[in-house]
Amino acid sequence: MLGLFRMFAQGPGPALTKEDLQKAFLVDVRTPAEFAAGSAPGAVNIPLDQVLSRIGEFRNKEKIVVFCRSGSRSARAKEILESHGITNVINGGSWQNVAEALKK
Repeated sequence: MLGLFRMFAQGPGPALTKEDLQKAFLVDVRTPAEFAAGSAPGAVNIPLDQVLSRIGEFRNKEKIVVFCRSGSRSARAKEILESHGITNVINGGSWQNVAEALKK
């Protein structure tokens, strides 16, 4: 059961392609301190608790990939964005997952 939860929480995992990510607005929803310790190349930091107040930054983006430490906060960010009409959002799972996909 835990394996199923991890798979769900981390989002698409290996299904992410470098091409998908290069065309996407990459958003790390972890705290500024976590972001400063390392993130995926090209990502911006919009912490989960600021997603709603900064929703304008997500509008008019072709594709958005949100990610965090495990995929849980990014799942919540995806829900917030979708509830405000922004539906082109992918939960990338962990920042390491996104960084690894960028290398492929």
